[in-house]
Amino acid sequence: MTTRRNELAASRAPEDEEESGGWSRRDVLRTLGIGGATVVVAGAGVLSYRVYDTAVLDPGGGKAYDPWGQWRGTPGPLGAVAGAVLAASPHNTQPWIFEVGPGAVDVFVDAARTTGAVDPFRREQYVGLGCALENLVLGCRARGLQPDVTLLPDGADAPRVAHVALSDGAPEPSSLFDAIGDRHTNRGPYQPRAVTAETLAALVDMTDLPGLAVHWITDLEPKKAFSQLLIDAAEALTSDEQQSRDGFIWFRDSNDDVQRHRDGLVLDGQGLTPLVLSMAKLLPASSRAAGDRFWVKQTKTVHTATAAAYGVITTASPGDRQTQLHAGRLLQRIHLTATSRDIALQHMNQITERMDREQATGAAATFAPRFADLLPADGHPLLTFRVGYPVREARPTPRRSAAEVTR
Repeated sequence: MTTRRNELAASRAPEDEEESGGWSRRDVLRTLGIGGATVVVAGAGVLSYRVYDTAVLDPGGGKAYDPWGQWRGTPGPLGAVAGAVLAASPHNTQPWIFEVGPGAVDVFVDAARTTGAVDPFRREQYVGLGCALENLVLGCRARGLQPDVTLLPDGADAPRVAHVALSDGAPEPSSLFDAIGDRHTNRGPYQPRAVTAETLAALVDMTDLPGLAVHWITDLEPKKAFSQLLIDAAEALTSDEQQSRDGFIWFRDSNDDVQRHRDGLVLDGQGLTPLVLSMAKLLPASSRAAGDRFWVKQTKTVHTATAAAYGVITTASPGDRQTQLHAGRLLQRIHLTATSRDIALQHMNQITERMDREQATGAAATFAPRFADLLPADGHPLLTFRVGYPVREARPTPRRSAAEVTR
């Protein structure tokens, strides 16, 4: 049986090489990024098709984006699932399946929705499941359903990752619940404004999440060293043929792809200005190699250059499935709290992705020692993100609806 990931890989094969000449999205991004006044002229028919094919005039529209506007209106447990599907996940893979019963919701992993060599031990996949679980709990409480969460009820290797028993109670609205529909990963530039230590501390709520800690990197020299580590990891990942291919599978470069799959990474989510975004959409899709170069450049010139602070969730047991689920719940709480305070957040896990890749292939450990030098001695990194006050708001990314992921 062909797996979901193999189907996606096959669908991307024709575009998985260097562009053969002419203008690419990379060329436009580079030219506009340095302030050049470049006019791209295309035939009326071709231009009209690109406007339609990439939804230039209707960004964030269609059924792939409907869940962002519908998550509050559905009552009961299915309504809580409608909020859960808006959670963060690696490459927006949405690796979850829900089973709604009369008095419980069960959460299952969809093992086929993986990023392959980018996440060889599926650490990020389980973090994403934890993010969805946090949204599910918040959605249940807001609807007067008291959740009692049991993690890994059938064991660490079983597909059911959580059982959420429900009982009637008083509705518990919260600022985190209210932020679910506004939370988006912001890959754009952040303002040159510090986030105070008090504000950073207030983003973290460890309630019922044992075995975790959050280490903030805010001082100039550690930030500089960590930024370079992120850049080096991005360059190493894109130079790794398998990691590059497995990540590129999840990029959706046309509105048809977005509406069909309702998942993955999209141009709308890259933090570009409206002008650059529109120009990029009008031109032929970038190749994998061009996309990799763009990501590395953004990592150097935007992501690390404008980060106000870095956060690292650490633990003594990064490979433990329960710990990974707890870390996902904590990450989602941090992101929702940040959203409620107008603070942007971007997930930046290329260092741990390279650490896992080196371990999986038996290569010499080059990133783990450098990362360890920047962390407390008793903490191993599980996931990483940057925060700051955004220059512009982030856009939503496509989502499968609650009905599509519920059985």
